Amino acid sequence: MPKRLRLTRRFPAAMTNDAYRRLTRFAAETGLTTDEALTFVFEHFASVTDPETLGHRVRLFKAGLDERTA
Repeated sequence: MPKRLRLTRRFPAAMTNDAYRRLTRFAAETGLTTDEALTFVFEHFASVTDPETLGHRVRLFKAGLDERTA
């Protein structure tokens, strides 16, 4: 039987309801827990993002942050 992933770091993370729903949906679709799903995304960040559009998406997100907090 394979060994379970050992999660050694914990940090409080805040996210929008939409982001949390997407995380839980991704976790359910892949058979992972939400912790394991986040670990997967960050360990494989370069291969799960499109480098050509990442910068543009980050700029759009940052521009929207001002609108969200106002």
